[in-house]
Amino acid sequence: MGISPKQFEQLQSRVRGAARRSSPSTPEVAPTAPRSHEIILGVDPSLRGTGYGVIRAAKPQPATLAHGTIACPTDWERSRCLAKIHATLREVIRAHQPTVCIVEGLFFAQNLQTAIIMGEARGAALVAMAEAGLEIFEVAPRKVKQAIVGYGAAQKLAVAKMVQRMLQLAELPKPDAADALALALTHAQTAGRYSVEGPKRV
Repeated sequence: MGISPKQFEQLQSRVRGAARRSSPSTPEVAPTAPRSHEIILGVDPSLRGTGYGVIRAAKPQPATLAHGTIACPTDWERSRCLAKIHATLREVIRAHQPTVCIVEGLFFAQNLQTAIIMGEARGAALVAMAEAGLEIFEVAPRKVKQAIVGYGAAQKLAVAKMVQRMLQLAELPKPDAADALALALTHAQTAGRYSVEGPKRV
């Protein structure tokens, strides 16, 4: 049995109306704003001397909450050092509640054994950060020096002096702690800026 073109159009109209009534309305989703981090943890991993620094992003300049070096004696086994790095960073994170961590990026090492040891220290630190649910980024050492001193091949002393000045510290921070604070400052400076070569998410 055939139907006329008019009847066909009426049928289509009823089907479309039923579909609109049965389909739930889709709520509008507001765009997600970039996450703003106030407390920033910088970590410079090393088996015998892992530096850490915690700053609060503020104006006119950031404030230092804590910094130090996780020192391990040369006669300690590597496993004992790794355990201390992990445990100490967990305590630092628990005490200051950062939401983001910046670690120094991997560098080229001619000595394979050195690269393996550095990787182990970095892994122990990363586990502590990941357990706490922190966002983790890495920045190449050269980029940190460029951001803090303005020169990618700057010496450690120049970095430490600039960190002391930027954070208005009474004393010059020790080298490993200064590097960690420099990492945190670099993130505070670049957070929210669009950059093709921005920090890499870990």
